[in-house]
Amino acid sequence: MDLERSPLALPFPDMPPIDGVRLRVARARYKEWDRADLTFAELAPGTSLAGVFTKSACASSEVELGREQVKAGAARALIVNAGNSNAFTGYRGREAVEAIQAQVAEALGCTGGEILVSSTGVIGVPLPKDKARAGIEAALAAEDCGWEEAANAIATTDTFPKGAHASAMLGETRVELCGIIKGSGMIAPNMATMLGYVFTDADVAPAFLQEALDRANAETFSCITVDGDTSTSDTVLAFATGRARNARIEDWNSPGADSFAAALADVCRRLAHLVVRDGEGASKFITVRVAGAADNDSARRVGLAIANSPLVKTAIAGEDANWGRVVMAVGKAGEPADRDRLSIAFGGIWTAREGNPVEDYDEAPVAEHLKGRDIELAVDLGIGEGRASVWTCDLTHGYISINADYRS
Repeated sequence: MDLERSPLALPFPDMPPIDGVRLRVARARYKEWDRADLTFAELAPGTSLAGVFTKSACASSEVELGREQVKAGAARALIVNAGNSNAFTGYRGREAVEAIQAQVAEALGCTGGEILVSSTGVIGVPLPKDKARAGIEAALAAEDCGWEEAANAIATTDTFPKGAHASAMLGETRVELCGIIKGSGMIAPNMATMLGYVFTDADVAPAFLQEALDRANAETFSCITVDGDTSTSDTVLAFATGRARNARIEDWNSPGADSFAAALADVCRRLAHLVVRDGEGASKFITVRVAGAADNDSARRVGLAIANSPLVKTAIAGEDANWGRVVMAVGKAGEPADRDRLSIAFGGIWTAREGNPVEDYDEAPVAEHLKGRDIELAVDLGIGEGRASVWTCDLTHGYISINADYRS
């Protein structure tokens, strides 16, 4: 399936190597394509691990094992397979993952519990063990590669590789954070929402890394949606090699803790936005800002009700400022709202204020705003101090075309 590059795509950024991380790619050929479909990241001994995973009740074996692995907080390698999600495959799927873990552990001289595995692609087909073994052998023998190659190898329906970089000063020590991600469809904020990986050379205790990732996720990956569907394989992992030799961050009172957490959140936010920009069939990147809600959680739920509404998304695809559909979405959200206090704006221009249409408002600048690629939609519920931002994309014929023949 040949897909055109998303009109919302951004160039892959310049990203420095991370001390303690070796990247390689290989061809396991999980699908009939002529491209690398396996990313292998070897991690320095002592690397800290944190992760967040899908809440799907039908999660893959990779996710089930990963949930247990993050409790130990240590990692020596990450293997990501594209083309086959290995989900809904029972004991055969788990055996395939355990075989990969054993093979890599033997090569690196560590335990299988330190080998993280992710898979993405078609559901219901067990990961072929022969292809998995051959892919790992090829990766172990491959030359080191860069971030863009690693990002390309984990893609499925993605139309462009996705990466983000940030740095932070921890006292006198500069640390780097680099992240790659894949995601385009089956995206909804029920943690996580794709396959994403952040690597840093900072020395961070696993418990703090987990807390910082949880906080970053709540404001980024769990605030995006493309189609309202949550995958069986969604995973975001963070790895800290400790090679920067900064004073170890143990908790929020440690020097540099706030700076590190801010940099991690920055990387996660940009990665999350890239996923929405590559939403299947997307032509517009939409920011939904909700204010005046009962509390922040309520604001987020209202924002997601708007962002997941096919009627809102198709109206924006058609460049129609149909604020009545926004009223509908707010009303169905199941959150505290008052019709007579509700206000709605497109591109900073209020079309409805406090339960009434704005009289004689000039629709021309609103129409011009909706012709653009980046759309701003604001809602003020007028009942409290809660606020949240949610990101989504429009819904076009392209989404149907991509998903109608996904398995081919």
